[in-house]
Amino acid sequence: MNNKIATREAYGKALVELGKVNEKVVVLDADLSKSTKTAAFQKEFPNRFFNMGIAEQNLMGTAAGFATSEKIPFVSTFAMFASGRAFEIIRNSIGYPKLNVKVCATHAGITVGEDGASHQALEDLACMRAIPNMVVLNPADAVSAKKAVFAMAEYNGPVYARFGRAAVPVIYDEDMNFEIGKGIEVKEGKDAAIIATGIMVAEAIKAREILSKKGIEVRVIDMHTIKPIDEEILIKAAKETGAIVTAEEHNIIGGLGSAVAEVLVENYPIPMKRVGTLDTFGESGKPAELMKKYALTAEDIAKVVEEVINKK
Repeated sequence: MNNKIATREAYGKALVELGKVNEKVVVLDADLSKSTKTAAFQKEFPNRFFNMGIAEQNLMGTAAGFATSEKIPFVSTFAMFASGRAFEIIRNSIGYPKLNVKVCATHAGITVGEDGASHQALEDLACMRAIPNMVVLNPADAVSAKKAVFAMAEYNGPVYARFGRAAVPVIYDEDMNFEIGKGIEVKEGKDAAIIATGIMVAEAIKAREILSKKGIEVRVIDMHTIKPIDEEILIKAAKETGAIVTAEEHNIIGGLGSAVAEVLVENYPIPMKRVGTLDTFGESGKPAELMKKYALTAEDIAKVVEEVINKK
């Protein structure tokens, strides 16, 4: 995991590759194409790129119009603006008619860094998974981000995909299999399972290494699809390990932790704890410093795993 690439970078490159093989793909942005990395698509396919300006509600409404015309619109802006400012339009104009729009939001989570609380979307997964018909994705690295883009294009219906600003470790080989709705067991283990999403998958793998030195064998599962969540892999992990920890760069309310808890409490209740931001806003700072302050590091995850194991 020495090589680091931001998932937004992979998203931008994947769009260009997708555009070459699928002429139905159009890309819309809200005056942030250099940051969201859709500028690469604009350069390659200027007639299929549309800058809607700083007007996120119009951005989503226009994308809905493209979808009704048999195009496949990929729509990008920062996660805070996509899930926040444009929520109503996504709900009523995309989710309700179940239109084939891909909302690909970048700059999510605490690792947005210096831009601070106003730009650090820690509620977006909760907002989007609450919309009926919406698929919610959060890829862990550059490889899975690219695979997610192609999987979204194949899927007919609304999708929200979350991408990050900061460079993160590459976990997967190019031949990895990305299937919407199916989690991936990245590492085996019998003493506990860490269910992680997005950039927290790399932290979970590091946490596993910390715990292995103490003789604790931890399973790591990449839950890249928050909705529909993979109930089968969760129940299997619960039965085989007896302890679950979730890890997300998101509020512990409404995101991955909530989704996992809902499955476990109805099917196989076991000791569980959630790692994420504790119902608080972020602040300005360097990403690594913020990860430490908000207890999102591998060391923090490892500590919580030990606490849950003690409850078995």
